[in-house]
Amino acid sequence: MTTSSFEYFAPTTLGEAQTLLSQYGGDAKIVAGGHSLIPTMKIRLAEPKYLIDLGRISELSYIREQEGGIAIGAMTTYYQIESSSTVRSRYLALAEASGEVADMQVRNKGTIGGSLAHADPAADLPAVILALEGQISLASSGGQRTLVADDFLVDTFSTALGDDEIIAEIRIPALPANTGGSYKKFGNKASHFAIVGVSAIVTMSGGTCQRVRIGITGAGPRAVRGRSAEAVLEGKEPTGSNLAQASEQAAQGIDFLGDIHASEEYRAHLTRVFTRRALEEAISRAR
Repeated sequence: MTTSSFEYFAPTTLGEAQTLLSQYGGDAKIVAGGHSLIPTMKIRLAEPKYLIDLGRISELSYIREQEGGIAIGAMTTYYQIESSSTVRSRYLALAEASGEVADMQVRNKGTIGGSLAHADPAADLPAVILALEGQISLASSGGQRTLVADDFLVDTFSTALGDDEIIAEIRIPALPANTGGSYKKFGNKASHFAIVGVSAIVTMSGGTCQRVRIGITGAGPRAVRGRSAEAVLEGKEPTGSNLAQASEQAAQGIDFLGDIHASEEYRAHLTRVFTRRALEEAISRAR
């Protein structure tokens, strides 16, 4: 199928894009990589009158150190994140998750900002951004605001992004010494979306798990923090029984999805299994 008619803009600066979005508001859609929006337009689930393409805004594509952590421009591609020596050396789970997205063609064009703005419940990066306690910087013609990832992600394909706002930057804070991270997923064989994906970030101190952060995607209507599992393991040794208890708690509070790919019960099982695997690898790397 073909899309309905629309007027196309390709701004070259963030300011120009903000002006266009302010002018056309709810009648406009932002396109980054285009892998999610364009197919939706083809089946007429989205019919924007105006399409604002961010692909030519070079100022939104970067990975740089900032205040001990890193800042990633919203138009930075999955491949750029996956292959970045800075990301791989300091935030390996993020590099690994970026390398798990779809296929090479998608990773070369798809962007971190597009992934977060689309908020697909089975996307890979939201789980890692949650576990890393990332912050999302939103820009509009009226100024900027920053939200933590947990506040930005609202529901299935729903975020706190306003009609006049563009994701400008994702900020990842510095991690303490002796921290390891991991991302593990059970993926759909055709689409490579996560049926369940889990990211764990663990800081070790004196043989105990001093700090634990867990992000879970694919299981429910949105990516979520596994706060119950975190609380079980923090301050304790990563014994088999403690890991089992934490993994069991990872399924608490999630409204599990059931579809042709996996039942609610199977997704709950996968959440427990992959939480355990992600925690074990994160702890091993932290040591």
